[in-house]
Amino acid sequence: MNHKTLPDIRKTQLLNASIGKVWDAVSTAEGLSAWFMPNDMKAEVGYEFKLQAGPWGASPCKVVEVDPPNKLSFTWDKDWTITIELADRDGKTELTLIHSGWNADEQTKFGEAHSVVRDRMDNGWTVIVQKLAAYVEA
Repeated sequence: MNHKTLPDIRKTQLLNASIGKVWDAVSTAEGLSAWFMPNDMKAEVGYEFKLQAGPWGASPCKVVEVDPPNKLSFTWDKDWTITIELADRDGKTELTLIHSGWNADEQTKFGEAHSVVRDRMDNGWTVIVQKLAAYVEA
């Protein structure tokens, strides 16, 4: 079967906060809960955790890469990988969030086409990154 890969969602933003503060916001359960979703994540490769996705229930996740304070990556449900890359920019932090694993031929576990969900999530990540910015810049 020929799979049509859809582009990753990428959001890059310069945050007015130290890389250490942003790392804590993306690599701890408390930090991630403050701007994304309630969870029980630990930044340890192989650690399995759940994102509490509101009406969609608990989503199984697994940490696949940890490189403090520069990179954290975890799988999300059966389809996706979320990668957060951080870079120090003179005391501020450049954040790049990448949501990968989109395939036009596949559907989510809720029966929605990836192409439909991807557009919704692309808009959603814009708002979520703004929430992260507000959290770390406060």
